[in-house]
Order: sequence, then structure tokens, then C-alpha cells
Amino acid sequence: MKNFLLFIALLITGFLHAQNAVIQGIILNENNQPIPNASIKVAGTTIGTATDDTGFYRLVVPANQKITIVFSSISYKTARQNFELDGRAIFEFNPVLSTVIEQIVEVYISNTKTREFAGIINISPTVIKTIPGAQPGVENLLKSLPGVSSNNELSTQYTVRGGNFDENLVYINEIEVYRPFLIRSGQQEGLSIVNSDLVRSVDFSAGGFQSKYGDKLSSVLDINYRRPTEFGAGVDASFLGVNAFVEGTAFAKAATGILGVRYRNNSLFVNSRETEAITRPVFVDAQTYLTYEVSPKFELSFLGNIAINSYEFEPLTSQTNFGTVDDAQALIINYDGGEDDQYETYFGAVKASYDVNEALNLRFISSVYHTKEQEHFDILGRYRIGRPNTNIGGDDLGEVDFTRGIGSELDHGRNDLDALIVSLEHKGTLELNLDKKENDQLDWGIKFNSEDIRDRLREYTVIDSAGFNVRPPSVPANDQPYFSYVAPLESFESARADNDVQVTRLQAFAQYSSRGYLGDHEVYWNAGVRSHTWNVDGKDIQSTTQTVFSPRGQVAIKPYWKNTNMLFRFSTGLYYQPPLYRELRNQQGTVIPDVKAQKSVHFVLGNDWSFNWTTKDGEKRPFKLTSEAYYKDLTDVNTYTLENVRIRYRANNNAEAFAYGLDVRLAGEFIKGTESWISLGYLRTEENLDDRGFIARPTDQRLKVAFLFQDYVPNIPNLKAYINMVYSSGLPGGSPSYADPYDFQFRLSDYFRSDLGIQYVLVDDKKKARAGSWLENFEELSIGAQIFNIFDRQNQISNLWVRDVASSAQYAVPVRLTPRVFNLRLIARL
Repeated sequence: MKNFLLFIALLITGFLHAQNAVIQGIILNENNQPIPNASIKVAGTTIGTATDDTGFYRLVVPANQKITIVFSSISYKTARQNFELDGRAIFEFNPVLSTVIEQIVEVYISNTKTREFAGIINISPTVIKTIPGAQPGVENLLKSLPGVSSNNELSTQYTVRGGNFDENLVYINEIEVYRPFLIRSGQQEGLSIVNSDLVRSVDFSAGGFQSKYGDKLSSVLDINYRRPTEFGAGVDASFLGVNAFVEGTAFAKAATGILGVRYRNNSLFVNSRETEAITRPVFVDAQTYLTYEVSPKFELSFLGNIAINSYEFEPLTSQTNFGTVDDAQALIINYDGGEDDQYETYFGAVKASYDVNEALNLRFISSVYHTKEQEHFDILGRYRIGRPNTNIGGDDLGEVDFTRGIGSELDHGRNDLDALIVSLEHKGTLELNLDKKENDQLDWGIKFNSEDIRDRLREYTVIDSAGFNVRPPSVPANDQPYFSYVAPLESFESARADNDVQVTRLQAFAQYSSRGYLGDHEVYWNAGVRSHTWNVDGKDIQSTTQTVFSPRGQVAIKPYWKNTNMLFRFSTGLYYQPPLYRELRNQQGTVIPDVKAQKSVHFVLGNDWSFNWTTKDGEKRPFKLTSEAYYKDLTDVNTYTLENVRIRYRANNNAEAFAYGLDVRLAGEFIKGTESWISLGYLRTEENLDDRGFIARPTDQRLKVAFLFQDYVPNIPNLKAYINMVYSSGLPGGSPSYADPYDFQFRLSDYFRSDLGIQYVLVDDKKKARAGSWLENFEELSIGAQIFNIFDRQNQISNLWVRDVASSAQYAVPVRLTPRVFNLRLIARL
């Protein structure tokens, strides 16, 4: 039935936007006087316009393709300029017509200024593919930005300014995408939903975003896949897996298509950890993006993704040494059993765009997301706590020669989830004042979502220490295992539920944007509102309907200062996050249908300073310093516990919270011809549960410093190095997940990681192969090596709490992330 619904939904009218862009400016003569009635045309088309009496022109042109603009006027020589513009880009170009025409090279123009006004960071796809990371891709680069945090190198999940993993919006070509529900560990995740080989542009907002984006509390990641203009293919292979893509056009370039296939095996990382195990972590996916231009005004596209992730894990034994030199401890665990997790996701979206006229564009989108997830495990661990031999010269260094406590733990799970999410959406854009220098734009949209979730939850943990069954921590006067408890045996933790839930949503938004001038100062403002109505229903669930409204606004000014390039902006708004299924389910697995939407008021004050740094040789290099101060006031907070990447909500809206901080980023050409940056972020976020006082939230990471650097050897410019380095202070999370957070406010140790990539370029756009060489067939070819965690830092993801009967104590045994790992890499593109 679900496959049939998938087929039907994909046939529903949907669509890709054949987006337009705008070129505008003033045509001048050699004396800097405006030229009226000058002609501006797109070569080879009927698209054109003319300047007014002031020499001003505005031309709407096709986006995402190479075009040539012809500027001409009587008594002047004709000038030509090649462009390739991003969708919705507004680019100012002021040509000078004279008797001498200067050759102008082809340029790529993106909608950079509009992004800056809106507080959006644009990331180059080239940088995404070159920067090393254990989990490469867009998310790997996001973690180097201020305000974005992640202390798990095997995870693609990230937190932004005190939020959690579920508070981030992700769009691909205006289509919202999702991640699996049940994944609890970074090493189970596999591949990111975003295929870096297909990416054309990446925009990221860490807060204060516009009404056109959805209802989440923290951030927006807006991805656009590219449309190829000719045949191409490429492969990126390493010990971790293979990525390959092929692209091309057909029917006189009316149709375009790109297909990416990825295979990844995390055994290199999993097998390097402290636990000896038999592992088979295999992740495979295929993505395609197809477009077809039915007419110059109407275009269709299809975005599809199939991902099959398999994680089989059979632990054998592990030894973790901890403590101090004077009081060294060791935890030795022998395992039986294993884990078998399967995650299958199928995603398809059809999108259509119709340009009614030069000013009005209508888009229609239909998408289907289907996930089938299985999480089955039975793992018995028999552990003992002892003292390792610390005699550096001894043959048995590190071996445990004295045992002070023994015990065992059985973890059981049979969790299965099947979710189908179908959405229908309409968006529209109306551009106003086409004949003026001011640019006004009206955007609107309406979206319907249907979510059908079937969830079977069966999991428990049984702990035995020295013959005592340890009962749940909620049991009054629970002194086990130190004293026996005369009662029936009971599991330490348990969750059991069968949920059949249907959620329907109706969302709408409208926003108005304007760009103009206040005197000589350029001004931008945006104001809009969203509404979101949702209904939760299902088997043995009382139907509940709620509605929220979310007003948002932005204002920015770029002063006309002769020697200083500055931009100031301010954003504010009321943001809601209506609960998805996981937020409706409490820690026992029961669905609470009347969970409210979490509410947050954002205040963001930002500044961009663009300047040139002059070297000793007199060379000027571009730099940009971006600073943002923010404050978020949260109410109706749905509190949660965080274990690795698994979030378990309490589903009771019993808290209020706040988050404030400062993010600073300096980006530019530290090395000529390369892009690098340094990020600094300070954050404080706390929550107040049931008026018991404010305590640190699970994401309260106070300090973060990140350094992303590209370099090359001066005498060997084709030998390039890429460094990705992150330091952050310790997160809360050192306490047991079941404990009252007011009793435990321990923090993990500080996080520090540095990854190094070295690549030797044989062929690229700057180094072409000589004619007749076998390298002539490649547009890009390079080989290299990567060293992950080059300083072999023993970073910590959590603590394992173990009880010792002999000393009546609990030990916090660190659960560590991956050590230093080596990898080889080959990149080739035709």
C-alpha cells in the first residue's frame, strides 16, 4: 500500500523552478555620463530591455546557465559580458561604453549581497570536497563555523547555539528532507543526506531566519543541486568507500541529469576503538536530480534518493584504562551477543515552476519520504574493575593484576519503525518595481503534510553486580548492590510501547522584502509571518489539534562610507517548533498527543566588515570579519536527555530556558588563492525545570575555537594541504542518563580534534595536461593521504557508570571516540 502511495504521490504535479536572476545598473560613457536608450540583450534570445533617461536598466535573465549580455548604443562600440548567475541573484553591473572596448572575462555571480543582508553564510562546494574529516561533506564544514557544535566525528548531526539535533532545518532544492528516527550512535549513521558531488550552492543561517523557512528553533541549511551543462563524470575513492557521479544533458540541453552513488564502510574507524569487535558497517545510497524545460516558462524536475544502511556489530572484549597515575583503574568487559541495525529510506520529490510573466513565478512541489528502521540487539557484558600494572619497564604493562569488583549487564532491544511522510506544497514569488532601482519582493506558500508512523518499542537493561540484581534508580532507598533488596527481579531500565500515530499539518507563510536606498545608504528589510496547524491522532490516542503563529523580521543597512565596507543587520522573531513524532514520545515510549510547540524569541545583531589586507609585498588580499551577538528566550521547553546522538524527550513542556552568546569568524586569503577561516564562539544556555532553578542544558558548550586552513608548498604548488581543527569546552553529560539532572551536573572533558589532508594535484583547472598525454582525458586528477585526529587525542563522548560493591562507589568510565587513523584518497573527474 505504501509503495502504491509513493507511486501516486510522485505523479502528483510537483516541480523545479527554472529560476531567474536580475542584472541591473547604469550604462555610462567615457565621461561617466549616463547613456539613455541603450540596448541590453541576452545573445541568442529575445530577452532584452533598454536604459531610461538616467541610464538605469534592469534585466531579468535565466539563472544557473552561461549567458552573454550584449550592451549597445548608437555612436558607441558594442560590449559583451559573460555571466553565470545563481537563482534569485540580483547583480549590479555598470558597463562603460567607449571607442575602446576592454576584453572582459567570464564570471560566475552568486546572490552574495542578498545573502549578506539576510545573515546567511555561503559555503563554496569546492571547499566542502577538499576539507578532511572522518565524516566528510557539508556537515563536516558546518562544524568549523561559530555557533555550530558536534563532539562526535562519526556523526553528521550538529547543534546550533544551544539547540539540539532535531532543531535544524535541511532543504535540498526547496524540499525539506529528514533523517532516520532510531539512530542512537554516530557510528550507525553512515552517509549524510547531502551528496557533496551534486552540490551547487550551500547557504546556512544560524538563527533569525526568514518566514519562508520552516518551523524549527535553531538553524537552516539550504542546499541547491547543480544542473549540468555538458557530460561529466567523477570518482572519489579511499579506504572508507567510494563516491561516483555522472552527469549530462539531452534534447538540445532542455533536459539535464546528474546521478550520484556512494558506498561507505566505517570499519576503519570502528575497529580502531577500544572495543575489539566483528563489525560490518556498510552504507549505500543513490541520488539523482533530473530537470526538463518543457518551455521557456515551464520546467519540471525530480529529486530522488535511496539509502540502505546496515550496521552489524558483534563486540568481543574491551579494556578501558582511566583514573590517575597514582590511582589507575581499568574496566575489562567480555561480551556475548551482538547488534543488527537496518535503516532503509526512500525519498522522491517532483517540482514544477511556471513563470507567468517577468515578475511572477509559481512553484508546486510534491514529495514522499518513507523510512523502514530496525534496531535489534542482545548484548551481554561481563565486566570487572581492577588495577592495571603501571610499571613502565614491566612486561605486563597495562595488564590487570588485581580485581576489586565484578558484574554483568544485559542490553536487549527489538525496536522497529515504519514512517511515511507525504507533502504537497505551493510557493510563489512576485517581484515588484521592476522598472526602478528599488527591489521589492513578495513571497508566499502553503504546505500540507501527512505523517503515518508505526512504531514498536521493546528495550530493557538488566544489571547484576556481585550477585545482586540492581533495581531501577527510581526505587526509593535503592542501595543496591551494596544491600540486597527482597522483591521480584526487575530490569534497571525498561521501555515498551506499540504506537500507531497519524499527524497532519497545514503550514502557510507570507513575507515581504525590500531593497532600496536611504540617501546614499543601501537598506534591506524583510517582514513575514508563518502559521502552523497540526493534528495528532491514532490508535488509543485522543485526537488533538493546535495552531501557532510565527512573526519574523529583519533589517540591514550598508552605509555609504568611502573607505570602509560595513554592513549592519538586526533580526528578531517568534519561532515555534511543533513536535515531530520523536518529540511526542516520552522516555517510556508513550505518545503524548497534547505536547505543545516549543517557543523561542530570537534577537540577533550582526556586523560584516569586508576589507583588504596588504602584505609586505604590497599585495592586497580580501578578508571578511563577521560578528553576531544573539539571545534566545525559550518557553514550553520539551526537555530531553542526550546519549551519543540519541535524544529521549520527556514530552511534558515543563521548562523554560535561555541561550545567549557571541560568534566571530574571520575568513579570507591567508594564503594567496585559497579560502581559510578562524571561528570563535561563546555560548551559555540553561533551563529551569518545574521552577527548580536554572541548570546547564545538555548542549551548554561554553567555548569553541575552530580553524580551517588551506595551503600549498611554495616550490611545489600542486602539493596542497588542508587542516580542519576544532577545540571546544566540555559538554554536560558526564552523569548517568537516568539521573536527576539537579543531582548531577558533571561535564565531559574538553574536545580537541585536528584532521589533516595532503593532496598532490596532477590535473585541475589551473594545471592542464599536455596534448597527447593520457592525463589529457581528465579535468581533475589528484592523489593524497589523510590523517584523522593527528594528535591522537582521546576525546570522550560519554561515561559508562559502573558500581563496585567492595568500595560502595560508582566509577565514571570514559567512552572514547576514535584515535588516530590513516587513509589514502584518489579524486578523478572527466
